Amino acid sequence: MKALRLFNIIPACTLCACFLLCANIAFAQSKSDTAKRVPIELLPGIGRLEVIETDSGAINKLIGDVALKQGDSYLYSDSAYLNLKTNNLEAFSNVRVVQPGSTGTSDYLRYTGNIRHAYMRGSVNLTDGKDNLWSEEVNYDLNTKTGTYSNGGTLQSGTTTVSSNNGIYNLKTKDARFTGNVIVTDPEYHIKSEDLGYHTETKVVTFFAPAVVTSDSSILKTSCGTYDTKNEIAHFTCRSSILNKEQYLEADSIDYNRKNGIGLAKGKVIAIDTTQHTTLYSGRADYNEKRRTMLATIKPVMKQMSGDDSLFIRADTLYSAPIPRAGDTIKVITETLNRGVGKNKRDVVTVQEVDSIAVDSNRPRQVIGYHHVLIFSDSMQGRCDSISYSQADSVIKMMYDPIVWSRNSQITGDTILLYMDTANELKEIYVPNNALVVSQSGPPKAGLYDQIQGKMLTGYLDSNRIKETWVRPDVETIYYSKDESDAYLGVNQATSEEMRVYFNSQQIDRVFFERDVKQKMTPMEQADLPGMKLSRFQWLDDKRPKSLTELFE
Repeated sequence: MKALRLFNIIPACTLCACFLLCANIAFAQSKSDTAKRVPIELLPGIGRLEVIETDSGAINKLIGDVALKQGDSYLYSDSAYLNLKTNNLEAFSNVRVVQPGSTGTSDYLRYTGNIRHAYMRGSVNLTDGKDNLWSEEVNYDLNTKTGTYSNGGTLQSGTTTVSSNNGIYNLKTKDARFTGNVIVTDPEYHIKSEDLGYHTETKVVTFFAPAVVTSDSSILKTSCGTYDTKNEIAHFTCRSSILNKEQYLEADSIDYNRKNGIGLAKGKVIAIDTTQHTTLYSGRADYNEKRRTMLATIKPVMKQMSGDDSLFIRADTLYSAPIPRAGDTIKVITETLNRGVGKNKRDVVTVQEVDSIAVDSNRPRQVIGYHHVLIFSDSMQGRCDSISYSQADSVIKMMYDPIVWSRNSQITGDTILLYMDTANELKEIYVPNNALVVSQSGPPKAGLYDQIQGKMLTGYLDSNRIKETWVRPDVETIYYSKDESDAYLGVNQATSEEMRVYFNSQQIDRVFFERDVKQKMTPMEQADLPGMKLSRFQWLDDKRPKSLTELFE
């Protein structure tokens, strides 16, 4: 009675609204279920139809020229079992599933109609008319037109074939993903990986695991990024490498166009030229493979192989290119470089680049470095603002405040030319103007220096040690004479038009003056040792790179 009375006090309008709401919900659910469940229809022309009664309902056995339809999808086979109640189907022999823009064939099909999912087995082929996916077993979603295999399969797209243990291919979006022993074969390239994606229209490969891309001219290695096989453009976003016949490049990221040979490498770049025996380290490298040019920035260091005593050159910017020859088409590149503050701190650098394609790989190269140049080897070090190096004659030209140190000797001038031999050992030094040679005499704390200055200097070396110098004209010298027991005898001061100096153990051993000779010998105890300095004297040991580590800091 209490319940009845409670019911009676509910307004009639509210009660009607509740009934209408419930009816609408029921109608909506029924409509939704009906929309999801698209029935499988039998098309005319089936050879024979048998109805088999089972506990779960009647099953239609279809034999001969089976043709079925569900929405915009058609299914054909030699025979089939169809359960109209569950909307499920099994088809046998010459199975064909046709949708707008795609077709699937197999020997056997198990189909769940309510979710439009097909399990296909035996010589399975999915195609959109251009691309084909083959496997022995495929799960195919007719809603998304996506085929999946896990027991080996092959996708063929034009001249490209991809095989793998597992794969997913969407015939609608043209996207594919392959894992497990992935092999891509094409007349132009070959790829091996464990996980990669492929788009059959754009022909772009996406890497998700370590991969090797091999072509007739190069080998690419990466673990992430993309390779546009149609346009031959690589965009690698992690540590990757490119190897061709003469060069090896490795970096944290690489962009490379194989057709025009232009590339960009960033992050811990290592570039090796196997024909010229050089290695370049930098933070960034822009290169042209066909013209064989490279512009390296962000603390670049070039290593010239020389047995155990390799030569290293560091600059703010390093540019490398083949040396022009007679008959070459030359492209002149002019760049204004800012060396600091003030009007006189701007320099114009002109580079001659061979403007032709496929430059001979054996052609000697020129290297130009500018600003804050450091040179290092075990037996020689150097510093200047700008430098050029030619592999044709093995000459290094140091410009703007150049300094060269060899063992205990220091050489300065307006410009310094270093002549290397075939083993990259320093054989000759030439200073055309304002030449100065300073050598430490005795221990550093003594503060004694042998000094030679003049207009021009030619120095000859053996095993990277100064053995002889020829200075001319306007020669001045201060050097400390010693007896056979290496005891100081006094200080020699001399001037002449020419002078030849012979060194022993990096110290002056013999001196020969020529023309207008004037000299003076002062005993050590009478000499003003702190004042024994020539007019251009400077000892710059604090600027000397003491270790290879300084070049990479």
